Amino acid sequence: MTLNFEGSIKDVQYKAFLAEDLRQCDYKSFDINEVETSGKIIFPNGEFAYSKLVSPKRTLSYPFELLYNTFNSPMRLTVIPVLKDEGLDGDLDRIQYSTVSWMNLLNIYIVFSYYDNAVKNARPSQVSKKLPIKNLM
Repeated sequence: MTLNFEGSIKDVQYKAFLAEDLRQCDYKSFDINEVETSGKIIFPNGEFAYSKLVSPKRTLSYPFELLYNTFNSPMRLTVIPVLKDEGLDGDLDRIQYSTVSWMNLLNIYIVFSYYDNAVKNARPSQVSKKLPIKNLM
């Protein structure tokens, strides 16, 4: 015997009580590589709360706090790299469908990005490894 359940979730609303105040940035001076990991982009007729992840892998970037801080804004977006390749000695992380589905459920717009250059990590334990990523596009 097989049981099938069907349904839909509509009009999910969130109220964050412990969220930090987000720094505001004018849309004309917004640069994803220069701003903090979360904040607000101010437009002439509204605002977006944003967050940016450094990796498509949720277990490495710990996005929960960043996303939580944006919940009280009516419009939310997050910038996620599609791929993070750390060279021969590192990991190859890719965006997963579950991440996209999760953002959709939370009513967060997704902006997919990619890294366009790299800077070698100078820490002693990392010197022998290949180049890690740097800037988002």
